[in-house]
Amino acid sequence: MTTVDYQYVVLRLVPRVEREEFVNVGVVLYSQEADFLEAAFELDGARVLALAPDLDLDAVRAALETVCRVAAGERSPGTPPPGRPGPRFGWLSAPRSTIVQPGPVHGGTTQDPAATLEHLVGVLVRTR
Repeated sequence: MTTVDYQYVVLRLVPRVEREEFVNVGVVLYSQEADFLEAAFELDGARVLALAPDLDLDAVRAALETVCRVAAGERSPGTPPPGRPGPRFGWLSAPRSTIVQPGPVHGGTTQDPAATLEHLVGVLVRTR
């Protein structure tokens, strides 16, 4: 089987930027060799609300769904135009001061980018 290189960022929910506290809520994985860019998230409402009781979970979910649409190449207001996956990954992995922020870019190799994305969500995001 052929292996391909990939890069990924963990999506962090930062309810109060000034406190620098965050909860991992998703992952964006990109492989240029496999022409693969996909995002997945899992929002644990109870965990998030323990950190920020007044947080609007619907707004957070909407922001995460926008990330998934950008990764899939769909057009959304205020997002980059659909096109090649590399520039979209660059946009998704760029630092922001919003409530959903990408962490640092990490990399690895895989035979199956989709399975690796699911694995990363399992070990970096899920709490159960």
